[in-house]
Amino acid sequence: GIHAGGLRYHGMAPSLSALYDAGLVDAVAVNQLATFEAAIMFTRTEGFLPAPESAHAVRAAIDEALAAKATGEKKVILFNLSGHGHFDMMAYQAYLNGELVDYEYPLEAVEAAMQDLPQVALPA
Repeated sequence: GIHAGGLRYHGMAPSLSALYDAGLVDAVAVNQLATFEAAIMFTRTEGFLPAPESAHAVRAAIDEALAAKATGEKKVILFNLSGHGHFDMMAYQAYLNGELVDYEYPLEAVEAAMQDLPQVALPA
């Protein structure tokens, strides 16, 4: 199965987009199994169950920490934990039962959908 999280805004906030454009933050994609794995690890070490949406940030922070450890780089890693997972217990149960799978939307379908978007002028 696939967990469809509660956040239904399929875009980026203007402030986050500005930070990204300035090179101050990175955007990464994380598959759902790695996300839930990180959430369980976080819960076991910190005693707080993150929402699956927040667990994506947890996974990215863990990956950044592991990469820094591997290179010996000292680094401050900041992430946003925006909510608890108390309303997502069924998704966590599905993960623990091995019922979730990683799914990548086919690139061809993305490209086809992009063809239907209206052309808009962007401000300079």
